[in-house]
Amino acid sequence: MKVEIWSDVMCPFCYIGKRKFENALAEFPHKDKIQVEWKSFQLNPEMKTEPGKGINEYLAETKGWTPEYAQQMNDHVTNMAAEVGLEYNMDKAVLANSFDAHRFLQFAKTKGLGDQAEEQLFKAYFTDGKNTADHDTLVELGAFIGLDSAELRAVLEGTRFSEDVRKDVYEAQQVGARGVPFFVLDRKYAVSGAQPSEAFLAALEQSFGEWEKLNPAPLVALGDGASCTPDGQCD
Repeated sequence: MKVEIWSDVMCPFCYIGKRKFENALAEFPHKDKIQVEWKSFQLNPEMKTEPGKGINEYLAETKGWTPEYAQQMNDHVTNMAAEVGLEYNMDKAVLANSFDAHRFLQFAKTKGLGDQAEEQLFKAYFTDGKNTADHDTLVELGAFIGLDSAELRAVLEGTRFSEDVRKDVYEAQQVGARGVPFFVLDRKYAVSGAQPSEAFLAALEQSFGEWEKLNPAPLVALGDGASCTPDGQCD
């Protein structure tokens, strides 16, 4: 059964949601039958990459918050991240347009490394303070998870996978995603936001139960013996 997850690398709740979902999946008895696909979503497609601007300054400008209130909000999500074992260093976060990071993800998906790519993008942004729009940084992340550096650099320097990103963004609108993270289970059920692991586990159990009824496991032959067929042949 497929679980599709729309996210953006700059979304703090997406990394937290990833961990909470993974914790639920680890407890799910049929986890070997769950296929997870990460999908692209851009919270701010017009964002400029500005390595010299702090996240508090950006939030103050775009949301009208005071720098003090922005700091309080960042402290809040940092504490939430710590509860699921993640280290957030929001003061090191580099403001970066996420389009090329999503193209990196789309390329990694073709190599069966989508989840690994998503994990490294989040870690780079929230923990390590790396510029996730920088091609050298993305090539470095790709090499770490086993992608061919020359092939990845050629992708990033061109326009490949741009349409894949845009397709995911369009699909998000079709399935009702107005924010991220947004989890869609078997294209029937949706879970919005970084819900508790218990909520993800309940969603998995419900959706998988219905999916399994429509996709029963094939019978396994344990041996052949003497038998007769409708045409009268017996052996």
